[in-house]
Amino acid sequence: MSTNNPNPRPKTAPRVSAPARPAQRPQQRPAPTTTAVKRPSHPPLVKPAPKAKARRARLLVSKVEPWSVLKMAFLLSVALGIITVVAAIVLWSVLDVLGLFDKINALMTDIQGSEGGAAFDLKKFASLGQVASYSTIIAVVNVVLLTALSMLSAVLYNISATLVGGIGVTLTDD
Repeated sequence: MSTNNPNPRPKTAPRVSAPARPAQRPQQRPAPTTTAVKRPSHPPLVKPAPKAKARRARLLVSKVEPWSVLKMAFLLSVALGIITVVAAIVLWSVLDVLGLFDKINALMTDIQGSEGGAAFDLKKFASLGQVASYSTIIAVVNVVLLTALSMLSAVLYNISATLVGGIGVTLTDD
C-alpha cells in the first residue's frame, strides 16, 4: 500500500498521562503588606483605548429635499388622521356609555316643555356613523393640507437658506 503523504500518522496516538500533582497543602494567606500590587511582567494582550475627547462638528443645513419632506409629511399626517378618527369614535363611545346623550336629551325635553312637540334626540344629529364620517372627512382634509404645507415649508426654507446660509447644527460624539 503506497501513500502520497510523506509523513504518515499512526492510526492511534500514544496515551500520555497527566503530570503528577504535588500533595496539596493548606494554603496560608500572606500577611497584608502596604506595598503596591505586583504587576505581571508580561504586557497585557489588549491595550485599553485612550480616553478620546468628544468630537464636535459644526454643520449647516443648507438644503432640505422637498421630496423627502413630502413623503415624511404624508406618512405623519396619515398617522395623525388615523389617530383623529379613532379618537373621535372612542370619545363618542365613552360619552354614550356615560349616558351623556340621554342626560342632554332629558335636559332639552325639560327646557322645551311638554307642549314642544316631538322630543329632542341628540343621537339623530350626532350618531356614531355621522361622527365617524365627519372625522374621516376632517382627517382626509388634514392629510392634504399638512402635506401641502410641509412641502411649501421645505421650498421656502430652501429659498431662505440660499439667502441666509441655513440653520447651524453642532453634532457631538459622546
